[in-house]
Amino acid sequence: MKFIKKSLLFIFFVIAVYAAFWAYSYYNKIFVPNIVAPAEGVSIYIPTGADIDDVFRILDNSENLLIADIQSLMWIAEQKNYSNHIHAGRYILKNNMTNNELINLLRSGMQTPVRLTINNVRTKQELAGKVARQIEADSVEILDLLNDKAYILKYGFKPQTVISLFIPNTYELYWNTSAEKFFDKMRTEYKRFWTAERKAKAKKMGLSQSEVATLASIVQAEQSLHNDEKSIIAGLYLNRLRKKMLLQSDPTVVFAVGDFSIRRVLDRDKQIDSPYNTYKYAGLPPGPINLPEISSLKAVLNYKKNNYIYMCAKDDFSGYHYFSRTLQQHGVYARKYRKALNKRGIRR
Repeated sequence: MKFIKKSLLFIFFVIAVYAAFWAYSYYNKIFVPNIVAPAEGVSIYIPTGADIDDVFRILDNSENLLIADIQSLMWIAEQKNYSNHIHAGRYILKNNMTNNELINLLRSGMQTPVRLTINNVRTKQELAGKVARQIEADSVEILDLLNDKAYILKYGFKPQTVISLFIPNTYELYWNTSAEKFFDKMRTEYKRFWTAERKAKAKKMGLSQSEVATLASIVQAEQSLHNDEKSIIAGLYLNRLRKKMLLQSDPTVVFAVGDFSIRRVLDRDKQIDSPYNTYKYAGLPPGPINLPEISSLKAVLNYKKNNYIYMCAKDDFSGYHYFSRTLQQHGVYARKYRKALNKRGIRR
């Protein structure tokens, strides 16, 4: 009997030790930190349609992220049935996260938004490329929508004017936003910008919202360094429009030629047959020649009344301009500027 008791005690002891070992092992797998990352965390991007193997491949190949025990993480993922609850998006993994915390985060789909910035855009191709580098939507898909007449018509635009739907700014949205959802987001922001007051100002000027954007794009192309001069330039071009004069804006010619490296517009450039060439065709071009910044849009809506008809870049290359009321005075400034260009060897 004494032997049996000792045997039972030994068996219970072994079971207790075994249970403690496995409890400790499970505890480590679930609750002990397993992620090594910088203090600010590491962003991972899970694409739409990814499976469990894709997710672990992304985790394993992420820079600045170390998973101390990948097998334990895979075990937790299996226990929590993560393979059937994979959500696309951007997730920030923090240093010292446990397996349980990591899988719970990914399984919940509670992703962290990206801050998408739109600025310094001249063409629809540039716009599509810049956006696609910041969200999951493909640049070709975005560009196709930008050129789809039927699709953009529901937003009230044509292919030539649709770029004005996008107000340059920084926006928060989810990384896995589709191209269509991106357009919807931009329409919401467009409506937010175009308040009743701004619409009334455009109407008083005799311009549509797209025409304001087109004029603002010319103003911006003429003056990209000094915002304080933009409203003067806007007033000048409005004077020309009212007088039925050709706008004669060099940046529109550059856009028509399609070579944005041009620093000096030549007479032969002004002969190009394009509706964007304001040396040949009266009025505003068919659409914006770039994506005008908010400062340029505001400059047009709040233009400075003046009697200027001509403008010429200053020969000190400060980025500022000389403004003139007469062709004679403009000629003086133009000769000074041409001389400065020649001195610097700027031929094109």
